[in-house]
Amino acid sequence: MIRRRTKIIATVGPASAGEETLTALVQAGVDLFRLNFSHGSTATLTEWAHRIRRVAEHCQTEVGLLGDLAGPKIRIGRFQDGPVELRSGDRFTIDPLCPEAEGNRERVSVSYARLPSDVSPGDRLLLADGQIAFRVDSVVGTAIHCRVETGGVLSDHKGINREGGGLSADALTDKDRRDIEVAAKLGVDYLAVSFPRDAGDIAQARGLLEKAGGQALVVAKIERKEAVENIRSILSEADAIMVARGDLAIEIGDWELAGVQKRLIRLALEARSVVITATQMMESMVLNPVPTRAEVLDVANAVLDGTDAVMLSAESAVGHYPVRAVEAMARICLGAEKDVMGSSSLELMKADERYQSVNELIAMVAVHAANRFPIRAVATLTESGTTPHLASRPRSMIPIYALTRHESTRRRVTLLRGVYPVSFDVLHANPDHVLDEAVATLRAVGAVEPGDFVLFTKGDSEGLAGTTNLLKVIEVPRSGSAPDAC
Repeated sequence: MIRRRTKIIATVGPASAGEETLTALVQAGVDLFRLNFSHGSTATLTEWAHRIRRVAEHCQTEVGLLGDLAGPKIRIGRFQDGPVELRSGDRFTIDPLCPEAEGNRERVSVSYARLPSDVSPGDRLLLADGQIAFRVDSVVGTAIHCRVETGGVLSDHKGINREGGGLSADALTDKDRRDIEVAAKLGVDYLAVSFPRDAGDIAQARGLLEKAGGQALVVAKIERKEAVENIRSILSEADAIMVARGDLAIEIGDWELAGVQKRLIRLALEARSVVITATQMMESMVLNPVPTRAEVLDVANAVLDGTDAVMLSAESAVGHYPVRAVEAMARICLGAEKDVMGSSSLELMKADERYQSVNELIAMVAVHAANRFPIRAVATLTESGTTPHLASRPRSMIPIYALTRHESTRRRVTLLRGVYPVSFDVLHANPDHVLDEAVATLRAVGAVEPGDFVLFTKGDSEGLAGTTNLLKVIEVPRSGSAPDAC
């Protein structure tokens, strides 16, 4: 059985929040659901989270939850008489002291009070995902006087960015702090921090999460120019990164995006981190039942670059075809992975590389050996998920099964490329026949067949995290025979 290795994240929204649709999405291939704290009340997000857990239990599968903080998204206010049409050459003023709901063709408010001190004459401001562009002429008091460079229809609450970055807004807003407490109560598996500038922003979010009792791993969304510049320190602090291409492209320029995306994925893998590729991957499927060829290639290229997961946003949250979007994305991932299978450079291991722990040594040796022997599966008896995480970093086509008694660990590994969770309680297994029982469990879930070789990793001390120190190869017994260990 060929299993898709690249994971799929789908954003929950009005188009997908019903129990029937959530079930169809899980069956279509969703590995994690994203709860976007930018939209929806706490009560709504709480109900969606509980519903997702019920659906996963009904489908007898593990599905992760990613809580995505809103962050300091800077938005204009509202227009008194509806959207306004701006033409190139028009003069326009942005002023935080303008009444929030009294915008017109000449001025509008902005949610970020410090914006006037962050911009200077000559700066370029981009609105509505870069579709409208202003050039700053002058800043007088709180009023930012601009000239329209690229016109269009401007409506309420559109986002605003400064080309080249440099805005001083803090990564965590008061709303984010409240939402971190909500995320902790919901038991999300991953918490995404929007617009971090450096590792300190990630550390602050983690501290607030732990104070609230949350156990989630922390994802740094790379969408500021400063985050790209500080990527190595961010990778050392975060558990994963997300290449959030919308605001990132506005800050660095569309023409820089492809190279930066590839670099971020490569650096994440070298750092043994996890990476998600997101934003407009199949945007046309918000309205259309099939993706464009460009979108097919976009998803496929992210897979070929080695991303752990690809993410749907509006396509699944508000789109007309959320299930078809997931089905299409799954097909594209599988198709691209066939090409990876034929690659001669699957492993990112370096000949002179030194490992930082016994866990890492065992994980790397396991994958190296599995790629050079007819191993059907790598099976890790794990508590925290560290060993399957490490084993999944050097890309291989050998499936990795994370056998664990902890539901939280099973949910976490849903994000790891090529790793599949399996429920197995090592403490209730016969101490003298743990691996025999693990083989039986793998057979029961269809992972292996008689005659297959399985490479196991485990620790001397069962039930303790961080003690993996053993490798063992077992041939799955044929009917009536005992397992052979190598």
